[in-house]
Amino acid sequence: MFRDQQAIFEFRGPWGVPVRIGSSILLMFLLFLSTTGSATDLLYDLAFIAMLIGSVFLHEMGHAWGALVQRIPVRSVTIHGFGGYCQQARAATPRESELIVAMGPIVTLTLWAVSRLVANAMWGAGREYDHVLWFFETMAWLNGYLAIFNLLPIAPLDGGKLFELILLRFMRGTTASRVTGYVGIAGLALMIPYLVLGMHMYIFVLFFVPAILENWNRMRGQVY
Repeated sequence: MFRDQQAIFEFRGPWGVPVRIGSSILLMFLLFLSTTGSATDLLYDLAFIAMLIGSVFLHEMGHAWGALVQRIPVRSVTIHGFGGYCQQARAATPRESELIVAMGPIVTLTLWAVSRLVANAMWGAGREYDHVLWFFETMAWLNGYLAIFNLLPIAPLDGGKLFELILLRFMRGTTASRVTGYVGIAGLALMIPYLVLGMHMYIFVLFFVPAILENWNRMRGQVY
């Protein structure tokens, strides 16, 4: 939902895709580390942040693969404090976009499934709860939550993009965009009160400000 343009680190990822680490990723470190207590908590928080960044990286590389396999060049993949995005060198058609968009959630769901299977196997073998089991348990619920959240039909999440791409098979682009905007606003109207009143996650409401603006503009026919 955010586009971090300032990179603090760059490297070449799989298939030679340039990967940029946005400066806003420092905000994520501050957010997690501000609640850290003991030295042990600090180590677990750092490990969790590394797992989160790694999961987002693999998710975005899924998008990149979906583009490259269709011979669409990828300009870069950016990872920032609020997620990530894959920038293509040319615009994709709606049919090409279906695979590109779907590959991100497919990777995330694969990480969830593999981690869940390994964790269950370790529990079934009678293994005591240790750092290795913690890793797979955390990877399972982390990617499970990421998949559920990302597949919500709210633009510009992947779920919102897929929802619009499905609509494009049956209606014009402007109509599909407006319907996506209405559904997105309805979803946000339900989610934001839940985050505030149910989970007391006040700071995460800021994450949805760009989504509110985009879906509102879609409703008014300004984005398609």
